[in-house]
Amino acid sequence: MNKRTVFITGGSRGIGKAIVDGLKKAGYKVLSPTRQELDLSKNESIKSYIQTHKNDKIDIIINNAGINYPQWIQEMTDENIESTLQINLDAPIRLISGLVSHMKKQKWGRIINMSSAFGIVARGKQVLYCATKHGINGLTKALALELAEYNILVNSVCPGFAETEMVLRNPKEKIKMIEKDIPLGRLVQPNEIAELILFLISNKNTYITGSTIVIDGGFTSK
Repeated sequence: MNKRTVFITGGSRGIGKAIVDGLKKAGYKVLSPTRQELDLSKNESIKSYIQTHKNDKIDIIINNAGINYPQWIQEMTDENIESTLQINLDAPIRLISGLVSHMKKQKWGRIINMSSAFGIVARGKQVLYCATKHGINGLTKALALELAEYNILVNSVCPGFAETEMVLRNPKEKIKMIEKDIPLGRLVQPNEIAELILFLISNKNTYITGSTIVIDGGFTSK
């Protein structure tokens, strides 16, 4: 039985649920808070959660939660700017800061920050999302340098278009266009992303850190 404890955000659906299911199957103890337990849009909620769980001896952090509400630059609302920056970038930084101490003490840990193919390339009307996901990749690299002496490996995972509720709510014609734009000709399955993450957090990964790992069917290679 795997006795390591994993903290993961956004674990109730889509990619997050696939990760949680994989973690449980592999025997990890999983902390996957609901929004009632941890509201990433409110720093007071983050502080309270960290205080409540400071003795939980968390070995692995997976920052999976994120939002994306596309707007053209001149249409952006203050609310969208603040919430996207808060949930996609600010919250992961605060959570790592508050939950990393046990990893440092035991000189072993793994941190996965969920980025996106749009943390590698960009697209119009995605200024906020691209900014935060490029930011997550920068955070990952800086943290990998800072935490290397504690044997804490930090990586970001950049999925392409996944077969999730967010993508599937598009009209069928749009999905076909998306698939046509992917060299492998299909959406990535959430369990494929989960398998990658399960490797990165395992003892099999002893040397990959500071990396931005793309799983997009070749989308960003063009």
